[in-house]
Amino acid sequence: MKIVQINTFSYKATGSIMMNIHKKLLDLGHDSYVVWGRGRKSKSEKEIYLNDKFGVYYHGFYTRLTDKTGFASKRSTKKLLKKLDKIKPDIVHLHNLHGYYINIELLFNYLKEKKIKVIWTLHDCWSFTGHCAYFESAECEKWKNICFKCPQINEYPKSIKDNSKYNYMHKKELFTNLDMTLVTPSEWLSKLVHQSYLKDYKVKVINNGIDTDIFKVRESDFRNKNNLLNKKIILGVASEWTIRKGIQDFVELSKIVSDDVKIVLVGLNDAQIKELPDNIVKIKRTENAIKLAEIYSTADVFFNPTYEDNYPTTNLESLACGTPVVTYLTGGSIEPVNEFNGVVLKKGDYKYLKDNIDKFTKLKAKMKVTSKKYDKINMINSYINLYEDIESD
Repeated sequence: MKIVQINTFSYKATGSIMMNIHKKLLDLGHDSYVVWGRGRKSKSEKEIYLNDKFGVYYHGFYTRLTDKTGFASKRSTKKLLKKLDKIKPDIVHLHNLHGYYINIELLFNYLKEKKIKVIWTLHDCWSFTGHCAYFESAECEKWKNICFKCPQINEYPKSIKDNSKYNYMHKKELFTNLDMTLVTPSEWLSKLVHQSYLKDYKVKVINNGIDTDIFKVRESDFRNKNNLLNKKIILGVASEWTIRKGIQDFVELSKIVSDDVKIVLVGLNDAQIKELPDNIVKIKRTENAIKLAEIYSTADVFFNPTYEDNYPTTNLESLACGTPVVTYLTGGSIEPVNEFNGVVLKKGDYKYLKDNIDKFTKLKAKMKVTSKKYDKINMINSYINLYEDIESD
């Protein structure tokens, strides 16, 4: 099979998924290619870095003025289409197409014209809205019929103008009537897709996976190094801390926890490290996954106060490291959580942790770690099987 995957990055959560699938395809002897628009340079002929930094900046500026995310970046997209002409892929596997790097009009018209089989993994809701990647916090349901007067025009992809109706109509036209199968990482997103203009496509749920050779119960000197002996640790981890990820709830929680409880946040930027309260242990984003697994393993509870999310792998990483998860009733964040490994709270109920921290220390002591359930191998094999099924149709 000839497979081409396309994503914004070659790293972060979605980029890692793409690269893991790519590696497995190559190991199996398939002709696999990966494409990304932002990040590192390519390292082989099988990697295609679009390398148009000016185009990315222009696309972002264009979006800010017009709200038309996905309708710029013509130069880099034409470059990509020439590559596809040479490769002649059997399947094009799409991941995130927002991120100011690709022109969806050129790409989807090409896919239709060439009658290429398509898989699209939806990592958020952008594919069926007129503007936003998530609408849960705004409690907006316009996407079910037609978007207009977007209540989140100041949220990513931020703009000074509302063109949500234009975007919705054009995306609907572009994204329908293809030979396409959709994949969602969560049951939650699958249900939303069935209510959108993408409802006529087959939708398969393939949960995100993690490397359980890395994320497993590990011994650690983290407590000793950070003067946290005899402290109960509430851990938070994010690749980028934002209001949507619930950073403010950690700030409020830090004001009310007792002296024997310490909050540890991983993934902070320099500004956040300066601004956050002194009683929070502040750690930058680490590329050392083993060190991160050690922190997960030593924490008493992992708190994920996300207000909008699909199927966050941080929950899986914590569970694989033997630490219970507390998360809000948000999207697919709740799906791996049950009465034996954590608690689901209503949004904003961070005070529950203050009053029940001992409960999680006890739960952690008796948790059965079923890390192989979350192994990325299961995810990768599911994608390989899907490729084979689609190719044989």
